[in-house]
Formats: sequence, C-alpha cells, structure tokens
Amino acid sequence: MRYTVTVNGKTMNDEGMIMALLQEWQAVAYNEQTDKGRLQKFWQNYFLVEKSVYEKLLDHPEEEITGTVKELADRFGITLLDMTGFLDGINDSLENANPIDTMEEDTVVNLIFDKERLYRNMIDAKADWLYDLPQWDTILGTERKQELYLEQKKAGTVVKEDKIYPNDPCPCGSGKKYKKCCGKNK
Repeated sequence: MRYTVTVNGKTMNDEGMIMALLQEWQAVAYNEQTDKGRLQKFWQNYFLVEKSVYEKLLDHPEEEITGTVKELADRFGITLLDMTGFLDGINDSLENANPIDTMEEDTVVNLIFDKERLYRNMIDAKADWLYDLPQWDTILGTERKQELYLEQKKAGTVVKEDKIYPNDPCPCGSGKKYKKCCGKNK
C-alpha cells in the first residue's frame, strides 16, 4: 500500500522521495483505493472550490494574476492542494502554461488565461457549472458564447460519410450511376 507523509512542509512518498504538488494532488484525487463515496464527496467539494475561484477570476478577466502557488492559494482562500488541482485544470487555457509537473508551493505561477480557449475547455470538460457562470455573458456576450459552444460541440463530433453504392446516383451531379461515372476506375 502506498502512503505519503509530510516532513518539514514537504510531502514525501513511501520511498522517501519528495513529491511535487501535482503528484500529491493526483495521489489524493485519483486514488483507486479510496472509498467511492469519499472520493465522490472529495470531488463535489473540489468543484465548489473551483467554481468560487472561477467566479473571482471572471469578475476581473483582464487582471494578470501571478504569484507563488502558496500566495494564490491564500489569495483565493483555498488549500494548497485545491490550488494545485485548480492550476492543473486551467493550465491548458493559459496564455503561458505553468510548470505544473514540477511546481512546489514557492513556484511562481500565473492565471493569465485566454478567454475563448478557457470557455471552450470548460465545454469540452462538460463543466456546465463553469461555462454557465453569468460572468461569461459580460466577457464574451451571449452570441459569441453560443458560437463557441456550437464550435466546441462540433469539434468532438465525427461525421461519417454515407457509403456510395455502385447503382447510386453519382455525387458529382452528372445524373449517371456512380459505377458508370466517378466510380468507374475504383
């Protein structure tokens, strides 16, 4: 069984190696040994924390927020572990990605996000509690939100072409059967 301990403010795994914050987050958030009910409660609580941070960020979308992981956790009134999860989630939406794989509590990170990319990523993650936040109406406008929503939903849709059979009308519009026209050399 794997375990972690905290020594002098550093989390260490059962092999005595210092864990980066992301590893610590993943060990808690994706632990397969954790009771499903406890894990579900963990995620419900985390999503509430995540929503509160996004509400604050989206209230001031032009503000360029930077600081250490610890400073940002304190600024938003959340735990270091929750801030790590938040940074992991938003990283693909940032103008300049943070070094999440190696960050420690004193690593300087940023929350400077691309608005449209963030909105699309929220849709892709099916995080309606985030992409339905009222701040998006002010930031993007109702029409642009709808466009981005449709674009993102279509991006994940695979369009399968209808199979053309030899006796079907040729799709080129010639009026001939496919086998006597474009399908002749196939």
